[in-house]
Amino acid sequence: MTTPEHNADETQVTEVAQVSQYEPVQGRPLEVRVDERGVERAIRKLRRLMASEGVLREIKRRRHYEKPSVKSKRKLREAERRRKRRERKRLTDHR
Repeated sequence: MTTPEHNADETQVTEVAQVSQYEPVQGRPLEVRVDERGVERAIRKLRRLMASEGVLREIKRRRHYEKPSVKSKRKLREAERRRKRRERKRLTDHR
């Protein structure tokens, strides 16, 4: 027979295991300083910065589960796109 304290301990261990599964990705913090130009300008700058860092794209991508096969195909497509972009840039620099 189990005691109520014993069940509570099992529940806590399970919750801790689930929480550790979803660790946030650590990166450098995005920071925008608000100066005399105003808050609206700082918000626009933050949005541009977030877009360039890919934060919004990452949030949208994480809304739904992505199967490992779909994830690997997406990564291959992204790598191919980066490779082509580098190749185009290399060709335009040599002209």
